[in-house]
Amino acid sequence: MSTAVEPVAADLSESIATLPDAVRRRELAAFLRSRRERLTPHRVGLPITGRRRTPGLRREEVAQLAGVGVTWYTWLEQGRDIRPSEQVLGAVARTLQLDPYESAHLFTLAGLPARPSQRDCNAVPPGAAALLDRIDPWPAVVTNARTDVLAYNRGYDWLLGDVDGLPFEDRNTTLQCFVGTWPERMPDWPGHKARSVAQLRAAMADHMSDPSWKALIKRLRRESPDFDILWSQHNVTEPRNLTKRFVHPDAGLLQFHTTYLWLTPSPEIRLASYTPADAETADKLAALHL
Repeated sequence: MSTAVEPVAADLSESIATLPDAVRRRELAAFLRSRRERLTPHRVGLPITGRRRTPGLRREEVAQLAGVGVTWYTWLEQGRDIRPSEQVLGAVARTLQLDPYESAHLFTLAGLPARPSQRDCNAVPPGAAALLDRIDPWPAVVTNARTDVLAYNRGYDWLLGDVDGLPFEDRNTTLQCFVGTWPERMPDWPGHKARSVAQLRAAMADHMSDPSWKALIKRLRRESPDFDILWSQHNVTEPRNLTKRFVHPDAGLLQFHTTYLWLTPSPEIRLASYTPADAETADKLAALHL
């Protein structure tokens, strides 16, 4: 089972918080540069044009992808005394493809050690990991409203095909269904894609100003003509429990009843379980010994 968001150690956050502001800003600038320099244009979907004198992305490329001003981002990397918002810093973190620990470190360096909105949207509630393990080998996954994959069990990894191998920033169910290879195992996907987009648009109503949502939609519209067409229709709908079919290369046809369980008071975090819809599917899963 893999989980996504974990807090950095409290003593690390406290030690950073006690640094003088000027020192913390210098650390922030150095950290941003190091993360930017490790990325390549190809990794973020940009064409390579001309010779590059320095490794990694240019500042203007990071600013463009994050949806922020070039001057603002340059000042941030120069350690100037500016106060980024949670939403904007979140867009920068996603653009730089930071993992949860790096993202938490970035927020602490920026003077934002507490990020309630991010915690509410991405944190896996206590007990969810045990529940996922208990359900296994029946597939189950925890996602947020943006359809980011936050946690899943071995059955889900087996069903979809090496979720563990996906880069952290690509662990998003909508992204994998429209841009990735998951539909190869989902024979009924053509009939479900419109509902998937309508559910995502309805969920985005509570996150219209969130740069991370905007970045996801922009990428999907750019890389998937089908998504672009469906998104332009402005349809909305609620999540529904459905019967879904999958074709696994080793097990053949599998049929599941999907059931959604909301894990937080707001409709942000939900667990989707895949219960065998017939005896044949149940027998195949029982024989896995994952």
